[in-house]
Amino acid sequence: MPAPPPVISAWTAISPLGAGNTTHTRATRPAHTVHHVPDFDPRAVLGKAGTRSMDRASALAVATVGQLLQTLPHDHPGPRTDPDGTAVVLATTGSPQAMWDFTRSSLLSARPFHVNPAVVPSGVPNCAAGLVAIWHKLTGPNTTISMGRTGGLSALSYAHRLLANQRAARVVVGATEEYSPTRAVLDLQHSPSDTTDTALGEGCAVFLLEPPAPHLADRPVTDVLCVMHRTGPAADPGASLPDCIHEALDHCRIGPDQVWAALGSHATGELGQREQQALDDLFGTDIARRIPPPPIGDTASATSAFQIAAALTTPVPAATATILVITAVDLTGTVSCAVLRRRPARAPQP
Repeated sequence: MPAPPPVISAWTAISPLGAGNTTHTRATRPAHTVHHVPDFDPRAVLGKAGTRSMDRASALAVATVGQLLQTLPHDHPGPRTDPDGTAVVLATTGSPQAMWDFTRSSLLSARPFHVNPAVVPSGVPNCAAGLVAIWHKLTGPNTTISMGRTGGLSALSYAHRLLANQRAARVVVGATEEYSPTRAVLDLQHSPSDTTDTALGEGCAVFLLEPPAPHLADRPVTDVLCVMHRTGPAADPGASLPDCIHEALDHCRIGPDQVWAALGSHATGELGQREQQALDDLFGTDIARRIPPPPIGDTASATSAFQIAAALTTPVPAATATILVITAVDLTGTVSCAVLRRRPARAPQP
């Protein structure tokens, strides 16, 4: 018999909507052209020790994971009691601003080597995942995923494989993205001309993925049934999405008529239009547009993680399990599709 699918047993997020999963329910779009996380000062949130040279993406990740661990029940057998069995998988592009600032200081200083060495770790993408593990003493496998807008789903797939191969007992998995002037310039240079009006956002969303267990029996959890990926031509990034969706549904032995909601990544321009059209054609507009996109702007690598968060905050039928499909597309040609099943809480046994 195949092993039962892992479950998302807890989650939280920090975004322009605020901190905590309750702030992401019935949310409204902030009235700004750039969506910052409000009042987020790493030194104020995390303390002065160890944060002087910390980049913003890493600070968001460290704070969000800390928030997740604080929300776990005290009797939850997890990261507190088994740090060695707790892995960290984080999707991110790192901090372009930190890379820019470090390079600029080398060029403008009296000598090229007159730079602040404490900034060096922030210039690599795996800084955030490493700092999360160090800060919260999580000593299991530590992985960084850089896959663009599909990064969150790729991280979820990687976490699934860690559990399936018994490399970890549980995984803190998610994605983080910062807003910075450098990121805005890079986005303007590399994005299609019809995306220049897109508001950029930032934030971090993380989930606790673990095998089903008795201590979760009376809690609402979400099964991660499967995550599929495909890569198509960069000239036509959305071409392989329909096949990816069909492959995921077939793998789970689920028909399109069993899906309660399908949520795309709402990429801007023609790419997003093709993604939405594929969902409309397969599931119908009622299903494909049932869950609105998170109103936090373009969060790049964190996009699909916030899609999962949106799917988990949407009210669903309380009596039965609900099938959710989440897709993401990236300009590089990578597409991803996840099939989730939200299960209602089971009444505790007397």
